[in-house]
Formats: sequence, C-alpha cells, structure tokens
Amino acid sequence: MPYRRLPNTDAARIRAMRTALEKGNELPPHKMAFSSKTLIKLQKFLPQFEHGIDLQKQSISSQNIKSRNFNEIERKARVYLTHFIRVMNMAIYRGDLPVETRAYFGLTTDEATVPSFSTDNELLSWGRRIIEGEEFRIKKGGSPITNPTIAVVKVRFEKFLDALDYNQTLTKKTLDYTRKNKDLRKEADDLILDIWNEVETHFAELPEEDKRKECKEYGLVYFFRKGELNKSHVA
Repeated sequence: MPYRRLPNTDAARIRAMRTALEKGNELPPHKMAFSSKTLIKLQKFLPQFEHGIDLQKQSISSQNIKSRNFNEIERKARVYLTHFIRVMNMAIYRGDLPVETRAYFGLTTDEATVPSFSTDNELLSWGRRIIEGEEFRIKKGGSPITNPTIAVVKVRFEKFLDALDYNQTLTKKTLDYTRKNKDLRKEADDLILDIWNEVETHFAELPEEDKRKECKEYGLVYFFRKGELNKSHVA
C-alpha cells in the first residue's frame, strides 16, 4: 500500500503549498477538495513563508561573502600586531630599547614572546593593550617603534573592529531569521497536513487508485514501499 510523504525541505513545502493554492484558485469553492477557510489561510501564509526563506538565504549568502572579507581583514590585523611586537623585541635585543619597554604592552620584561592572537577576543584584548601601550610610551618620551608604526597598526586594527562588528551583526541577523523560520516551518507543516487530510477525506469514497490520482492534483505525494512497485500500478 503506497504511503503519503509530507515535505521535509523548504523547497518541497513551498511546492506543496503552491500546488494546493493554484488548485484552490482555479476552482469554485463548492468544487474544492479543501475548505475556503483553509484556502484563505494558505493565501495569507504562503507569501510570508516564501519571504522568510528568501531573507534567510540572502542573509546566509551575504554572511558567506563578508566572512571571506572579514577573514582577510582579521589576518592583516594579526600580522601587523605580530610584526610590531617582533620589531620591538628585536630593538631590545640590539640594545636600542630597554627591556622595560615590554611592560608598556603587558608583557613580561624577561621574555621575548609574541602574545597569542588566535581568537577574536585575544586579538581585541591584545590589540587595544598594544596600541594604548605604545601611545602612552611615546607620550612619556619613548622613541616610536617603526616598520610598522603604531599608527599603521591602529589603522589595521580599527578595520578589524569595524569588520568584526559588521560580521557579528550579520551573524545575529541570520540567527534571527533561522529562529523565525523554524516557527514558520512548523506552521507550514501543520497547514500542509490540514490540506492533505481535507483532500484525502474529500476523495475518500473513490477507488484507491482514482483517489491517489485526484489527490496528486492538489500536491499530495505518495510513495510505494519496497517491492510494491512490482505489484501495483502507479497512478
């Protein structure tokens, strides 16, 4: 016995609702296999569902594009901060700067290590600390570290801040659409189930093969179980 399979993807949900809507729009109410009340609900809900899915797709696409740009901006900020610390350590090694210089940046004075900038939070924390430390050191009369200067590092870091803020905004927007569409999918599934139940009830008195044929006109989908295709004629 073939069984009915409800849609489980957004494309299949939209296809099922569009088919039912087209059928409902082309027939007078007394000839429809589902109620006018359900049709009105479908007419109102389908555009809302399609719009929600489109917004999510657009947001994901935009996020993917911007993420590639963000990764490059983040990489540049990390590189410039790393080079700044390495140049500072080389100046200390040459004797051009005292070891106490490292303290301005929150580093231990006896270790020529580069902080970890592997995460966004580390990059944020150390970036601010290094920029503020160098600006304060220069105000105190220290010789500016060059190649790169802190001004150049700051430009790269501020680009990272702007990109991070925008990326987080896009991520939040995508999550919001995802949450909303989760509720819309539940509503779509309930609506499709109601339509299909009404349609099957309407054609319940017909022979099984004729019933399936009529129901398929409204978008219902049937599948034969393994082995049944050889025994039954598909409507």
